[in-house]
Amino acid sequence: MNYSELVKVMRRLALEAGDKIMEIYNSDEFEVKVKSDASPVTEADEAADALISAGLRAAFPDVALVTEEQADSHDVSAMTFLIVDPLDGTKEFINRRGDFTVNIALVEDGVPTRGVVYAPARGRMFYTDTTGASVEEMGPFHPDQPGETKAIKVSQPNNDALMVVASKSHRDQATDDYINKYAVKDMKSAGSSLKFCLVATGEADIYPRVGRTMEWDTAAGHAVLSGAGGQVVRFDDHTPLVYGKGGFANPFFIAYAPGVDLKEA
Repeated sequence: MNYSELVKVMRRLALEAGDKIMEIYNSDEFEVKVKSDASPVTEADEAADALISAGLRAAFPDVALVTEEQADSHDVSAMTFLIVDPLDGTKEFINRRGDFTVNIALVEDGVPTRGVVYAPARGRMFYTDTTGASVEEMGPFHPDQPGETKAIKVSQPNNDALMVVASKSHRDQATDDYINKYAVKDMKSAGSSLKFCLVATGEADIYPRVGRTMEWDTAAGHAVLSGAGGQVVRFDDHTPLVYGKGGFANPFFIAYAPGVDLKEA
């Protein structure tokens, strides 16, 4: 895999998809449908999916591709594949709350090694560079001309005063019960894969997810967090979260900065 070309293409496609999403987001109204699993999908999901899929297939025709909106047709046995959530945080989008992202990632041998997370309504973009280290690009963004970037790195946690980030749309009692095992200084809520990025930048120390997610929800954020020195482990046994699972469903997990004294489930 040519990482230099991959990073350039992923970044450009994320920005182009973000422009398309914002065009629909800022319109007077948009169509919302319900998928077979009862989750919502909008015309923005579908437009972004078409744009990103076409771009990735043109640039990397020999690499398997998994996208949320085409998931029913996927049966990936490849060890290396691209995985896309064209609009992560559809509920945030529908409710016009802004916490939605474009997620594009490369998985190699079960590990997300490169990724981009773009939050167009928030004006924030995070990605791994050619070496796999994570950066945040400062806007304004131009698809063909990367702007100024700054390296990002996870926090050095204080276990007596942890910063926790949790889901905005999927917060439940089980999540609160687990968070209550820690000494928490401050709590943030965020939608979509932005939660991984807040841990990656040191704005939070830990993000526990006690709820359903799919691999396309997490791969890009996982790659960004790993490139900033963070880790993502299963909730039940604290072993690394791996990708390429049958059906692409994730177990519960914890994303965190090393140094957090992880509590048992």
